[in-house]
Amino acid sequence: MRGAANRKKNHAGWLAAPMLIWSAIFVGAAILYIIALSFLKRNPDGDGVVLAFTLENYAKLMQPGYAKVFVRTLKLAVETTLLCVLIGYPFGLLMARAKGRARTLLLLLVIVPFWTNALVRIYGWRILLMGTGVVNKLLTAMGLIDKPLKLINTHGAVVLGMVYGLIPFMILSTYSSAEKLDRGLTDAGRDLGAKPWRVFLTVELPLTLPGLMSGGVLVFVPSLALFFISDLLGGPDDVLVGNLINDQLLRSRDWPFAAALAVVLLVVTAIVMLIYRRAGGKSSDMTLM
Repeated sequence: MRGAANRKKNHAGWLAAPMLIWSAIFVGAAILYIIALSFLKRNPDGDGVVLAFTLENYAKLMQPGYAKVFVRTLKLAVETTLLCVLIGYPFGLLMARAKGRARTLLLLLVIVPFWTNALVRIYGWRILLMGTGVVNKLLTAMGLIDKPLKLINTHGAVVLGMVYGLIPFMILSTYSSAEKLDRGLTDAGRDLGAKPWRVFLTVELPLTLPGLMSGGVLVFVPSLALFFISDLLGGPDDVLVGNLINDQLLRSRDWPFAAALAVVLLVVTAIVMLIYRRAGGKSSDMTLM
């Protein structure tokens, strides 16, 4: 029995070898390269770097302007995650409770947007929210406003774009967890005289908490770096860390500083994942990763 178990374990190891090699080359090596690049100096004569160790790139991050950008990015990520929880968690529960065609229809409503490029969808929101867009024209035709509202290039528009782009991850994570819920437990709670809100707090919420937590991580982490949404829907006060990295790479050509910004985001992501694991989450819960 022990020999068969060892052969099965070795076989599983060989099957996982290609993914381990792929991860080591295209993930691990890339991360190590970015970390090493963040400690080098920018070439003052043009593109590239100078092979000289320095901490200037990280010291530069301590400047008030860059610190504000990090705080703004974290604030937006928290706002996006909270709104996705408030909207996506109940929707995921509703979708899990639905039956037959109703569940299929709800599932399609969530999945179909993934069939279209995210950039195209955000451009669609830009067209809808602009001064001459559908939203302002509709409000004017209904007599609710006299002149177009400033809906584009605002913080609210950025939050809307973030929630729109990331809420499917929250919904599907919740749905995956709620679908496995034993309805006999909730029925037993009601039969024992518990009110619906008490059944939810003592039975449904604890049992679907892994899906809620994994959905929160799947929303929070990408929202730290989706710079194209703030580019298209935000104004000058909506510059995020992702925008800084993009500008440093393509405009300023300061690759070491861009790498330092990326390393800080990587550290924040690692902290979030550590908190998630310590709080009881498991990588297997994150079905969409």
